[in-house]
Amino acid sequence: MAVPEIIPIAHEPGHRTSTIGRFRGGQFLASVTYALPDGFTRGDGWEEHKKLFAVLHTFDHDGHHQGSDIWCAGTWAEQRRRPYGEGSVAARAEARLSVVLAGLAEREYGDIAIRPFRLTVDGVCFGLVTECHAEDEAGEDDWAELYPDRLGFSAPWNGTYDS
Repeated sequence: MAVPEIIPIAHEPGHRTSTIGRFRGGQFLASVTYALPDGFTRGDGWEEHKKLFAVLHTFDHDGHHQGSDIWCAGTWAEQRRRPYGEGSVAARAEARLSVVLAGLAEREYGDIAIRPFRLTVDGVCFGLVTECHAEDEAGEDDWAELYPDRLGFSAPWNGTYDS
């Protein structure tokens, strides 16, 4: 089944889509996620290349991407050296996400419906990217993947994801 023009994403409190919803200016999708640069192959020192990002994407009421606030809190190597406390990479990312979410006027968590989009920051793909996963389809996109979070959306297009 082909990817719809607007893709629903269900709000799931306590899960990976807990920080999505609507605000006065439209819709938002936020997360804290680790990512390696596109095309990176693991080897010695990979821990210095795996970065933790605080991400906020905003969309208009019709689901068009309006902008993104993508902030790198540090690397997996830094997090391993200092895993606890306010100075940890994870704590910094969560704090940044709280600040950017607080800046959204009239924020309410809930389901959203957005259009595919894509951008690259620090060599990492961010976006909701359509892809072809079915072998029996003639190259028609049938999947939408949220990068770098690695959440996949597909038919019946009800907003639930595969990870």
